Amino acid sequence: MDTLEDQVLNNEGFDFVKKKALEIVKTGFNAGDGYGEVWIRDYNTFIELACEVYPKSEIEENLLVFFRMQGEDGNIIDGFIPISKVQKGSYDYIYSDLEPRYAGHKNTVETDQESSLVQAVYKYVLKTGDVEFLDQMVAENSVRNRLEFSLDFLMQNRFDENYGLIWGATTADWGDVQPEHDWGVFITPDTHYAIDIYDNAMFLIAIDNYLKLVPEGQQKWHPVRDLIAKNVREHLWDSEHQKFIPHRYLAGSPFPSDFNENEIYYHGGTAIAIEAGLLSNEEIKISLQKMIDNVKACGAGSIGLTMYPAYPEGFFKNKGMYPYGYQNGGDWTWFGARMIQQLIRYGFIEEAFEQLLPMTNRVKTNNGFFEWYTIKNEPKGSGTFRGSAGVLYKAIVMLEDWASKSSIEAKVK
Repeated sequence: MDTLEDQVLNNEGFDFVKKKALEIVKTGFNAGDGYGEVWIRDYNTFIELACEVYPKSEIEENLLVFFRMQGEDGNIIDGFIPISKVQKGSYDYIYSDLEPRYAGHKNTVETDQESSLVQAVYKYVLKTGDVEFLDQMVAENSVRNRLEFSLDFLMQNRFDENYGLIWGATTADWGDVQPEHDWGVFITPDTHYAIDIYDNAMFLIAIDNYLKLVPEGQQKWHPVRDLIAKNVREHLWDSEHQKFIPHRYLAGSPFPSDFNENEIYYHGGTAIAIEAGLLSNEEIKISLQKMIDNVKACGAGSIGLTMYPAYPEGFFKNKGMYPYGYQNGGDWTWFGARMIQQLIRYGFIEEAFEQLLPMTNRVKTNNGFFEWYTIKNEPKGSGTFRGSAGVLYKAIVMLEDWASKSSIEAKVK
């Protein structure tokens, strides 16, 4: 019988997925064929793969666009699009004299844009060794300084003193759609502000990345990192049920008073929390089992399942947010493969291999990286979703690296 190492290294599906991932990343930087924009939350998840097929000058230029369009308060846009492709009546577009080619937009219900840009710069520098990029000037400020402005924005504009955590609008796990509006991507007078694990875990990862790029920031940012991590465990971790509480509300919930939201398990936010170092190995093991149980309970295809159970019908005005649709319980490789990466990182190799296969198999079956899947494993959304390609490619490479190293060590023994 083949060893686990052999099964990993000889998996033809992995070769197919990696080749396919490289092919679609070569074709552009927008999120996928359903999107005209380059989004920072997506770019952050395929920038390492993009470095494999583009000159670093092109990778760097996309990052610089985000810095050129940075707000005076330090905020970062979600994405940018050529001005010639702007569609009236959609976003309230953002313009900057520093970047006349593009229009930007920001989904204000979410609080991950600043963290995503910091993480993307870190990945770029780590992948290319281009530390000089930090000293590039954008107007009067260097990239190094603008990274800190991004973090400062979150502390000055999205930090709740009571909980000691950052907030956003109420969304479904890592999603960017609030319940109170037909589209749901902008804060409105009806918004219910809340604290969740995804935003805060992303912030923690960003601080860790920033401190590796700019070690002189330790005195200011290390205490902030410790404070956020401590308060996540205090206010968001439910030790009795070994899960994260979906939301801590600042002034009431948008959902009915008899609805027990804490019955919902957030898969995506939990994966990011593990990446942020917030859970012990035992807690990771329990979390994975809960994800597997949830997949079995609803018949989903993979642990990329956003959450279980989904929010009931009618809880979101956006018609796409029906139960087990889109961000409300859709199955997203974009986050499932990030959980695989963390399983490998923390030594759960056999489990990682087992849970990765459904994700790689459906890429081959459907000949593409689809945005999300129904619980019947039907592909939906963009078929060239570059974020999924990036995280899946990285998970496979991590697993193959483990297998190669393990095989060498076995031969040495």
